[in-house]
Amino acid sequence: MNRWAKPLRVSGYSTGVIMLFLIPLFIKGPYTLHILILIGINIILASSLRLIHTSGQFSLGHGGMMLIGAYTSTLLAMKLGLSSWAALVLAGFAAAGLAFLVGFPFMRLKGIYFAMITLFLAAIIILNAEQWRGLTNGSSGITNIPRPDPIVIPGLLNMNFASKPDFYYFILVLTLATLVILYAIEHSRIGLTWLSIRQNDSLAESIGVNTTALKILGFSIGCFFAGIAGAFYSQYMSVINPSTFGFGLAIYVVAYMMVGGVRRFSGPILGAFLLTLLPELAAGLERYQPFVFVGILMLIIFFLPSGLIDLPKYLKRLFTRRSIHA
Repeated sequence: MNRWAKPLRVSGYSTGVIMLFLIPLFIKGPYTLHILILIGINIILASSLRLIHTSGQFSLGHGGMMLIGAYTSTLLAMKLGLSSWAALVLAGFAAAGLAFLVGFPFMRLKGIYFAMITLFLAAIIILNAEQWRGLTNGSSGITNIPRPDPIVIPGLLNMNFASKPDFYYFILVLTLATLVILYAIEHSRIGLTWLSIRQNDSLAESIGVNTTALKILGFSIGCFFAGIAGAFYSQYMSVINPSTFGFGLAIYVVAYMMVGGVRRFSGPILGAFLLTLLPELAAGLERYQPFVFVGILMLIIFFLPSGLIDLPKYLKRLFTRRSIHA
């Protein structure tokens, strides 16, 4: 059975990816595609936050890093006339560079202390974006952000990003690429070392592991993808405002990760999908959305500490126990 497990898994993933690429052929509604695009953004944010958690730290600064990516991409394209594709990549490096500068002096802090530092960092980033009116237009934000540069392959492809399907394919490719890279990193030697650091960083240090450097690396990589998500968001929405990237966004991203399940790679994917979709299914309760998220998070923490990703295993164990006692 083990002999066929891996080929079947690969076949299942390939089929799933093909189905994702076929969605715009069957779903024409722009609003539905918009929700799917938001799901892609949130999957990138939640999965990259999990990478930071895997390396032994907990961050509440993803909103600020997303803001750095959004404004860097926008300003490079609008002020310097840079290609949107170059601006997208440089936005990721800008967020990663800031993460490195912050991580270098503060990475020895652990747990809630490091989380508070990242929360303060996000607040400072947002405050600067609101006050630096000459560059960022302050709290009014920036409008008329140019769309991504067209992708034209004569006779094969012509994407000018004037429609929702074009952006859907853009975020789909970006999300899949992000997940492949994150998965490869997590299952590399560095990823395994991060796991050992998270379990016992003192023991890892005692055998010669430079835990501080590896934590900085994990924090920088995670923030790189948050910056990429921010850059895509600005190009997609064509308008950005500092308030969009506030504390609420950081809490939502943490909820995506925790509700789905932080211990498994697919956990944040499931969490981002369900919690992005949930408000759309209960549109009348929009004002209560933060309370709903907190309620769901508390229920998961108390009843499913491993997240929704382990719900089938939990139910199987429950029914097995009941059948034994019956």
